[in-house]
Amino acid sequence: MTRAFGLIVVGDEILSGKRADKHMAKVIELLAARGLQLGWAEYVGDEPTRITAALMRAFASGDIVFSTGGIGATPDDHTRQCAAQALRVPLALHPEAEALIRERMQDTALEQGVPYEPDRPDNIHRLNMGVFPQGASIIRNPYNKIPGFSVEHVHFVPGFPVMAWPMIESVLDSRYADLFTRNAIAEKSVIVFGAMEATLTPLMQAIEQAHAGIKVFSLPSVDHPQYGRHIELGVKGDPAKLDAAYGQLIEGLHTFDAKLGPELVR
Repeated sequence: MTRAFGLIVVGDEILSGKRADKHMAKVIELLAARGLQLGWAEYVGDEPTRITAALMRAFASGDIVFSTGGIGATPDDHTRQCAAQALRVPLALHPEAEALIRERMQDTALEQGVPYEPDRPDNIHRLNMGVFPQGASIIRNPYNKIPGFSVEHVHFVPGFPVMAWPMIESVLDSRYADLFTRNAIAEKSVIVFGAMEATLTPLMQAIEQAHAGIKVFSLPSVDHPQYGRHIELGVKGDPAKLDAAYGQLIEGLHTFDAKLGPELVR
């Protein structure tokens, strides 16, 4: 079975509505540009027990997962600790992360025109941002050098889009380029008027049974501004198998005397 791509978005501010999530739409866009598709997404607040449970599921799934948020060093940042707990490994200061964080602190001191004081308490505290589960590898951050990290196929990036998105893109391009064309997804559908989903269900099931790697989807609408009450019925999956499955769909719809509208290709 092909591994799915998953997304975990961590943060109370998303669930409370203080900030609108932008990560899911962007990850869908980044994946689609590479012929890939998001398989699932999960939102979780700043609650360590829930974060740990979500990460345990992610590691156990074997999927390729991106986790955004909660990797800082403030009291409400728990993701690094929860990842270690989910993996049952200790936390450790990553040497390369330490070097990058110290480099960032020196850059900041230079920009502010003050001396760099490595032993100052706040600078020592900043090194916590490089404390990752033992065995992790870093994800470089082109925005401010403070890295994220990867363990197996779960990748942890900050919650800030300006940092997270180029980091996710770099992981996709450096680690998963071999999947870009192999898992390409195509989609064809048609607008169907005057039909009921329950009536069309046997046809949908027959198409999925006859065409491995193809999924049938049905999107009913009752108040569409252009088509009014209708069903968008279609097939998606392996581009090489799409036309045959779609042909069976159209042929089957004709047997129901369904009134068909525009065809849509994505």
